[in-house]
Amino acid sequence: MTVQLRTVLAALDARYDPALAESWDAVGLVCGDPDEEVRRVLFAVDPAAAVVDEVIATGAQLLVTHHPLFLTPVHGVPADDAKGRLVHRLVRAGAALFVAHTNADRAPGCGVNAALADVLGLLDAVPLEPVAGSPGAGLGRIGRLPEAVPLRRFAEHAAAVLPPTAGGLRVAGDPDREVRTVAVCGGSGGSLLGAAAAAGADVLLTSDLKHHPVADAAEVPGPALCDVAHAASEWPWLPVAAEVLRRDLDDRVETAVFSRSTDPWVFRAGQG
Repeated sequence: MTVQLRTVLAALDARYDPALAESWDAVGLVCGDPDEEVRRVLFAVDPAAAVVDEVIATGAQLLVTHHPLFLTPVHGVPADDAKGRLVHRLVRAGAALFVAHTNADRAPGCGVNAALADVLGLLDAVPLEPVAGSPGAGLGRIGRLPEAVPLRRFAEHAAAVLPPTAGGLRVAGDPDREVRTVAVCGGSGGSLLGAAAAAGADVLLTSDLKHHPVADAAEVPGPALCDVAHAASEWPWLPVAAEVLRRDLDDRVETAVFSRSTDPWVFRAGQG
């Protein structure tokens, strides 16, 4: 069975409202004809060359990524440019590209942060930074573990349920500290440290934390910090989004998830 691309786009927009995206973001359809038929959809974190390889190899008609291909304005997409080449390859293969970025981060129920909270086993998770007028929508999540555990055990659990990466999971805080209330933010969530502290979080798990804010946080009362690879923190959304889209379209499309890591860090030297 197939369905028109415009119908798939409507289903995605209904789940990941473009109005929830940041003003600087670039979400929605990047390339593709809304009148074309779609039978198979591939979900990935990044629009990387290896992902496009799989689109072509599997005959998918739509690639849905979390990260935009173009986040700044461009004036052309020549095939001798790395990103332009990806567009040409997709078009030649008859495949469209759709991006759900900060709108997917804030989406209620089946968004990036909701998926991250779920995979960590948080109970009663709610947005850490709610969107006014949009029940359930917001950036980050804060919830509680079924039982309090030492920070070391929580970190080991997080490392086990998130995709493995070369960088692993870094922790700032007393390994024996009791953790019950957990704040999370998929992607770069250092800006939510203040909100996590104000909400009483015992730990904030996010990505791309910088040295000086972490060092400063260690000197004042507040949550411990877990820093994971950017793509690893967002990957749990992929199977959720794939399953939701398949259900929303009454099984008229097949959905799949790109299973290999697109994290740019490939190895680590030395030991911590």
